Amino acid sequence: MRERDVSERSLVEALTPPQAASAPDDGIRTRSFRPAVRPAATAAATASTGAAASQAGRASILVTFVTDRADLTGPAKGALDVLAAAMKSERLAGVRFTIEGHADPRGGDEYNLRLSQARAESVRAYLISQHGLEAGRIDAVGKGSANLLNKTNIAAPENRRVTIVSQAK
Repeated sequence: MRERDVSERSLVEALTPPQAASAPDDGIRTRSFRPAVRPAATAAATASTGAAASQAGRASILVTFVTDRADLTGPAKGALDVLAAAMKSERLAGVRFTIEGHADPRGGDEYNLRLSQARAESVRAYLISQHGLEAGRIDAVGKGSANLLNKTNIAAPENRRVTIVSQAK
């Protein structure tokens, strides 16, 4: 999504899981949500994720982290505030979510897995403590550095991100 398209409504659309009663679906669909990225950069990142960018049920959010840290920055908290409003919406009220943390590959595999887990847990804790979301609705999982968005520049901030995945009802 482009900067101007990011809103509670667009996140609700991106995170609404496929309905069992609707037409057959072949799996989870994804859309990217990048609140602090210029449109040209967003287009390049979308192109790098291929067909996954045109689907729903998943949102990659550029929640910025300082290298080697899991602390949320001010801009990250702003993006999570919009996410929390979407998660509280009527359409997503009964949906469970998984927060997937990601790291760039500059550390070792084990270190990156721990760091990505800490980032996912940091986001989960913020959504629960600051927005009152039910802890049982949100899981946190570290993915390490296996799923880079920017393989050309491994230190790129988009490689240090979280992805929000909605689980089918």
